[in-house]
Amino acid sequence: MLTILMYVVIVGLVATVLFLVASAVFGRSEELPPLPPGTTPTVLPAADVTGDDVRALRFQQVVRGYKASEVDWALARLAAEIDTLRGQVSEAQSADHGQESR
Repeated sequence: MLTILMYVVIVGLVATVLFLVASAVFGRSEELPPLPPGTTPTVLPAADVTGDDVRALRFQQVVRGYKASEVDWALARLAAEIDTLRGQVSEAQSADHGQESR
């Protein structure tokens, strides 16, 4: 019984030493500096948002879901793009309607 206990303790010590050596040698790689406040890693093009851009959109996950500021930013960008596109469609339709009535 004492032999088994010694084996368990020795294996635990060896595992601990290997873990500490590996942590010291490899570490956790380079740490990136934190993003400045108010910025986000979420990316959308400045103009001409496509469906593929929206499908590729990813948000940072936090404890209770997605980071609200990133979701709000993406929704505001998409809303602005939709408003722009609808305005262009409306102008094109009114121009077409003006030409047909002449």
